[in-house]
Amino acid sequence: QVQLVESGGGLAQTGGSLRLSCTASGGTLSRSAMGWFRQAPGKEREFVAGRGILTYYSDSVKGRFMISKDIAKNTVYLHMNNLKPDDTAVYYCAQRRTLDVHHSWLNWDYWGQGTQVTVST
Repeated sequence: QVQLVESGGGLAQTGGSLRLSCTASGGTLSRSAMGWFRQAPGKEREFVAGRGILTYYSDSVKGRFMISKDIAKNTVYLHMNNLKPDDTAVYYCAQRRTLDVHHSWLNWDYWGQGTQVTVST
């Protein structure tokens, strides 16, 4: 059974940086697409970044966020720079059984518990 455990959320100021980590157990990242989603209060869960055969970013984070994988540690990271108040949300790590990234959260197989990111003005 795959389990994803996230860490690294917290409070940041506008323009600051945070790094989220997601460590997977029960499977290998080398054959899986990994993604990050976020959900703000009252909003639908939205795609942030995904890495499989190719790497994708949402327009709202492109140029500011970067997703990376460390296969040896079975860990995926989300490096978040130049944070904005609109980035405030619960961030979720997700894994697919294939290497194809999908932008809809409905098409991902495993999820972490979520970690809160709050960006103050």
